[in-house]
Amino acid sequence: MKKLVEGVVEFRKKVRPHMLGHFEKLALGQSPDVLLITCSDSRVAVNVFASTDPGDLFVLRNVGNIIPPYEEDAAECHYAGAAIDFALKALQVKHIIICGHSECGAMIAIHQGLKKVQSENLKEWLKYGMENTLQAADHNSLSQQNVLFQIENLKSYPEVQKALNAGAVKLHGWWFELKKADVFAYSEQDESFILIDENSLPKILTMMS
Repeated sequence: MKKLVEGVVEFRKKVRPHMLGHFEKLALGQSPDVLLITCSDSRVAVNVFASTDPGDLFVLRNVGNIIPPYEEDAAECHYAGAAIDFALKALQVKHIIICGHSECGAMIAIHQGLKKVQSENLKEWLKYGMENTLQAADHNSLSQQNVLFQIENLKSYPEVQKALNAGAVKLHGWWFELKKADVFAYSEQDESFILIDENSLPKILTMMS
């Protein structure tokens, strides 16, 4: 907590003076073009590895970057659906990215069959990633498969279906490798996650367009 508070003071001294004009504009409204759905894990520092500024991303975080399949009366779907609907209808985002990561505690728990999970709430939540376990050799491959699985769940939401049918949004799968701080994007053409770097940039931009 001490580091957190000291960070606020450091921000006020060194960053705030240069960004005050930007924040004044943001106070009038936001217009991000990306909804990013990622894990609550504290190590997944999206604004760091994507070099984004305040206002660039609308972010939904939860344990395991999970999107429960749509059910009209399910509380879990209301939680995810509220952010999804707001992003599509109010903010009119053009892209939705689901970003998983390596060494994910949720994926480790799922791969082990939830044997060590003592929280009933967590068990109930993680069941939405359980369908991948038979196909995964380890927790990291499960994490990548989970990204693709959650994209399919995302497609079950009515507002996502409308936006896809209208060509108003594109869905993307990303994966963050913690040890090397590398980011990968799923390529349907290659049927695999490819490293985002200067060499793959033209291909990645084509995939996003």
